[in-house]
Amino acid sequence: MPERLDLQLARMAKRACEEAGISKRIIGVSRFSNEEERKHLESFGIETIKGDLLDFEFIKSIPQVKNVIFLAGMKFGSEDNLSLTWAINTYVPALVAEHFKNSRIVAFSTGCVYPLVTIGSGGSQETDLPVAVGEYAQSCLGRERMFEYGSKKNGTLVSLIRLNYSVELRYGVLVDIATKVKNDEPINLAMGYFNIIWQGDMNAMVMRTLVHCSTPAKIINITGPETLSVRHVALEFGKLLGKTPKFTEEEAPTALLSNPRLSHSLFGELKVSPRQIISWIANWIGYDNKLLNKSTHFEVRDGKY
Repeated sequence: MPERLDLQLARMAKRACEEAGISKRIIGVSRFSNEEERKHLESFGIETIKGDLLDFEFIKSIPQVKNVIFLAGMKFGSEDNLSLTWAINTYVPALVAEHFKNSRIVAFSTGCVYPLVTIGSGGSQETDLPVAVGEYAQSCLGRERMFEYGSKKNGTLVSLIRLNYSVELRYGVLVDIATKVKNDEPINLAMGYFNIIWQGDMNAMVMRTLVHCSTPAKIINITGPETLSVRHVALEFGKLLGKTPKFTEEEAPTALLSNPRLSHSLFGELKVSPRQIISWIANWIGYDNKLLNKSTHFEVRDGKY
């Protein structure tokens, strides 16, 4: 059964230590609103600490560690509670950057901080200036700036992961498209192209990013090398699910795309191809297996998620 991203990363770190024959303290920090997830982590020998990251007193109680992977963030429904979105995406990173100033920090960001680019451009590169459209993207850029500030102020070694997009069997752009195909719902083609990466491949890259942390903070795009077409992917799901996709609007000449040349030069080729993922997801959805039922809103072009 697929797991949440933070659970997968924790388990991957644990397995890596076991295979290397070394003993490391691995700690998962979260609100743990789902107690079963907490028990699941602990069953693999991973320590857990439950608390609210908006509470600086709680953050100060977290033990100091050598390596930190920061995944906290808010996207879903961000337009409905913008102050909370900014608090989680910007205020919490400032607190974490200060508390863990002597650690290596890998912090998740998003490709949404880039502007829309032309389809044949190859995607935005790390050296491109961000143009964060909408308050969600602006708050994520704020997250980056807080870690960058901590890196410069305290000499903290930091990597910022601009991810665009991670997919698995229960969640992601491909699941959104496949679900619409299966349910005979129209698919909006305005944002007609996208990048993806299998979550397992992404996790492996993120873990290895720890050795590339630097000051000032190092930015790394993580995604797959292919620019995928929403229309073509929907038609492929249609073949696999025995459906005829329905479409609205037409493809715009620009899309939110990232160039992953740097990460692939550092970490090598991906193990799982888009074609394989599409096949897995079609099979998963075809058997009515569990989904997370959280839309990625990948079709949004105005930054209002």
